[in-house]
Amino acid sequence: MNVSSTVRATQFTEDIESSESSASQQVYIVDDDSMVRRALYFLLASAGFAARSFASGEDFLAELDYLEPGCVLLDLRMPKIDGLNVLESMGSRSRRFPVVMITGHGEIDVAVRAMKMGATDFLEKPFTDEALISVLTSLFQSLPAAAAADTAAAEAARLVASLTRRERELLEGIVAGLSNKGAAQSMGISIRTVEIHRSNLMRSLGAKSVADAVRLALLAGIKPH
Repeated sequence: MNVSSTVRATQFTEDIESSESSASQQVYIVDDDSMVRRALYFLLASAGFAARSFASGEDFLAELDYLEPGCVLLDLRMPKIDGLNVLESMGSRSRRFPVVMITGHGEIDVAVRAMKMGATDFLEKPFTDEALISVLTSLFQSLPAAAAADTAAAEAARLVASLTRRERELLEGIVAGLSNKGAAQSMGISIRTVEIHRSNLMRSLGAKSVADAVRLALLAGIKPH
């Protein structure tokens, strides 16, 4: 990052709200180094992004559920809660907040670990302004699809949660590939009772086929045994 191109610190008031940019592309800066936050803030604002900064992982996580979807520039090395801890705490929410991990020289192995934990990309210091803007531009192109997938997963989880205990048990059996006869044996009930439960769960899920029911179950996090 080219810090020398940054506006003087005397012109800067670190913003805990959004920048005044009219852009809808929101970027969240999470870094304990105030100079880095300042440099990134002005770079992003000048490139047309809406920027908001956080001085610690704790501050960011405390606000996460109230933030609009956007990209996160997350520093790896921070006191108390480091970048990996933040990423772990984000869990599935990282689908709506794709993370670019910022690492120091020689931390490629840690960056790879971060990507396995859900980070979308990483930048090794020192990086150029152009490299950062390129990564963010690419991420924002894919963000709508990620947000839609997250919404679909939440709706699937809501539908599955509406099932009775027996209906969910049967759905798990369907995902595992059990026939009505196999489900009846596994659940200790008659085939006719399985058929009734199956009809009810299909109606509750709004599923028109077994494939629809399986797709919703997988979206909701039900894994085949």
